[in-house]
Amino acid sequence: MIYNVIMCFLISAFVSVADFFLTMEFYKTFYVADNLNFSVGDNIKELFMCWAVYFGWSIVFLTLLYSFDVRDRERRLAAVREEALSAQMRALRYQVNPHFLFNTLNSIAGLIEEGSATRAERMVLSLSTFLRTTLTLDPFHDVRLSEELTLQEEYLEIEHERFSDRMTFHIDIPDDVRHALVPSLILQPLIENAIKHGVGAMAGKVSISLSARRETDRLRVIVENDMPMETVGPKPAGMGVGLKNVADRLRARFQDDGRFSAGPAAPGVYRAALDMPWRTE
Repeated sequence: MIYNVIMCFLISAFVSVADFFLTMEFYKTFYVADNLNFSVGDNIKELFMCWAVYFGWSIVFLTLLYSFDVRDRERRLAAVREEALSAQMRALRYQVNPHFLFNTLNSIAGLIEEGSATRAERMVLSLSTFLRTTLTLDPFHDVRLSEELTLQEEYLEIEHERFSDRMTFHIDIPDDVRHALVPSLILQPLIENAIKHGVGAMAGKVSISLSARRETDRLRVIVENDMPMETVGPKPAGMGVGLKNVADRLRARFQDDGRFSAGPAAPGVYRAALDMPWRTE
């Protein structure tokens, strides 16, 4: 920008001087009888005014060009950032899928070995529906909480075949809260974590609950599950792929306006909580 201003200054000076002398020659030719004073010293004011006009207009033109260039760069930068963010969120989401897929396939193999072909077939159909839906979703696209819950029903159908006699699932979400927007598939890692570290780690019946509330201009979603009493205490470093990805997705989607916490909430109870802006459109 400084270079351009200097060039405008020099070009304006050259053009104004050239214009001044050409004008003087014109006057000398057509107004020779009027005894006009054509000396530079006596016409320095006119020379300065000529330069000021040229320099002023060139600065205005330069400012407009610079403004257009800045806006164009901002648009391109915003497009690049959005594409990078979308790619990041896709990567974060797809990191969870293999882990879930391996667990489900192992369960199907176990059902087949037990001779439960019907249950294995139901699980395969649920898995097919769930994967077909999740792989077509745009991770950068928000969905209604009700739609997210509907999608998770397919996942719960799969887990129900694995732990039907040892797992109860309770949902407490008011109707008006179900219209809130949330990132797609944001609940699946939380539910999977509750099942893995709750049902998978205990021999008895495990209760898992999902609740959501609106708190002024915030949406708070909580997933709680029973867990072994002896694991109460500080959680070891590294939350695992699922929970870490949830935290990373919230940070990427909302920056500092989205928060995630996970840890023991009471003896024998583990809680994962999402806190994000309330949005319905």
